[in-house]
Amino acid sequence: MKNRFLMTASIVGIVLLGVSVSVPALFAAGAKEEPKAQKYTLKWGDVLSATHPSVQMIDRVASDVAAKTQGRIEIKSFPGGQLGGSRDMIEAVATGTQEMVTEGTANFGQWVPAISVTEAPYIWRGMEHLVKAMNGPIGDEFNKQLVEKRGMRILGTTYYGTRHLTTSNKRVEKVADMANFKLRVPENDVFRAMAESWGAKPTPMNFNELYLALQQNVVDGQENPLPTINNAKFYEVQKFLVLTGHIITPRIVVINDGVWKKLSAADQKALKEAVDAGIAWQNEQIRKQENELVERFKAAGMTVIQPNVDEFRKAVLDVVPKKFESRWGVGMWEKIQAIQ
Repeated sequence: MKNRFLMTASIVGIVLLGVSVSVPALFAAGAKEEPKAQKYTLKWGDVLSATHPSVQMIDRVASDVAAKTQGRIEIKSFPGGQLGGSRDMIEAVATGTQEMVTEGTANFGQWVPAISVTEAPYIWRGMEHLVKAMNGPIGDEFNKQLVEKRGMRILGTTYYGTRHLTTSNKRVEKVADMANFKLRVPENDVFRAMAESWGAKPTPMNFNELYLALQQNVVDGQENPLPTINNAKFYEVQKFLVLTGHIITPRIVVINDGVWKKLSAADQKALKEAVDAGIAWQNEQIRKQENELVERFKAAGMTVIQPNVDEFRKAVLDVVPKKFESRWGVGMWEKIQAIQ
């Protein structure tokens, strides 16, 4: 009897000992540790120099998003075409070897043909008109197509400024003065068609090659917004500023869609908010510079010309909208014009 009791007690002890060991083990096995948030480094490229507001915007966004995400997202800025020309960087973002880029909308036209309408000459009444269109259904449709066709997502639209003509030696006051003029234009069809409508010879060229080309008279002139002319120091190698005001350029901040989808909802929200705030700051800086730069260029020795803008506008509108209607979509020009 005594032996049976001792045996039973031993068995119970062993069972209890097993329970005392297994319960904590089971508890530990069942507990789920919070997953550590993934960290991402995003390379953001721009062809413009580090002192341009478009690139300074990147630095502001980087600081803002790092704070909002406790360092989970690190943005590295690559200005001045360090990662390549416009087309190079767009292709790199599409393939995912580069995460972000800021570029003119027309340069995305090979995948979303209709988007090139946003850089059409004389289509916008002003910055507010442009921003309203790009932040509305029209911009949403462009973004949808860009995601579907090339895996890139638009995070926001910046105001790059109003483009004007500069020339090395030739005084230009009317369209006839542009005959056979070698005009550097970005590498897209809309700009080429505009130059041809003026009788000029369009010469596509990467932006980072332009200063030297102007200095060596490879081209007779170029066209860009005033802040870009200032930032790139084109006033050093250009004699005339011709206030044609021919294009109001939107540039878009684009991210590889696969990278975007890897971010948590909270980090997506933080990045979008930081980009929105950066764009608002950038746009204000561009407008401020535009208000000051004409006088600064005069002081630097440039001759400022107020040409017959109506003549330049008519030459373009007689040709360009009809030429690209099939690409932009029938009625797209009119739809944009109707936005109030």
